[in-house]
Amino acid sequence: MAYGIQVEVWGDRALFTRPELSVERVSYDVITPSAARGLIESIYWHPGLRYTIDRIHVLNPIRFTNVRRNEVKSKALASTMRTAIANGGNLPYINTKDDIQQRASLILTDVRYVIEAHFELTDKATPEDNPGKFKDIIRRRLDRGQCYSTPYFGTREFPAHFKAYEGSMPPEGHYSGEGERDLGLMLYDMDYADPQNITPMFFRAVMRNGVIDVAGSEVLR
Repeated sequence: MAYGIQVEVWGDRALFTRPELSVERVSYDVITPSAARGLIESIYWHPGLRYTIDRIHVLNPIRFTNVRRNEVKSKALASTMRTAIANGGNLPYINTKDDIQQRASLILTDVRYVIEAHFELTDKATPEDNPGKFKDIIRRRLDRGQCYSTPYFGTREFPAHFKAYEGSMPPEGHYSGEGERDLGLMLYDMDYADPQNITPMFFRAVMRNGVIDVAGSEVLR
């Protein structure tokens, strides 16, 4: 049995990077389901439950701005770390002073969403775990503003504020009553069924009166 939750999240900036644009950062128009799931997991995570995003309500107008951000051009690979440890060598590191570079980013500003999701128990749940216990914990964390780790919108430099949504559904937003708006293909999540061949999954993001029905969309692999 699935148990639903409704979370209102907002922030000054957001960056949900399109994977097809690897050099310059360009954000999707709205938060992706995988980013929404990660945000809720940062509020409360437990190996005995799994979140699924059902609907995303877009409350504020979709607005972009351009910024330049300092990044590093190298990656710290886990395989390189394992090799260094196995061979007894020095652990590799990234020297940000020598490896830094500036990149342009097209980011979102003044974002606010209501995320509808549900959770189910997994095979890692213990006999003491039950949905009522988890829902009470999630509710207390939302009411108190507590989190497992700081939630953010796509990148850690853009933190997200959150609270339990108490209003009527669907919430009134900028796009309520506007009709249908096709946002194109959007990243849904990553398929980790084969750890050696992790593949992305996509879906057609269609916003109807400010609501993206994730649960009712076809997932493309």
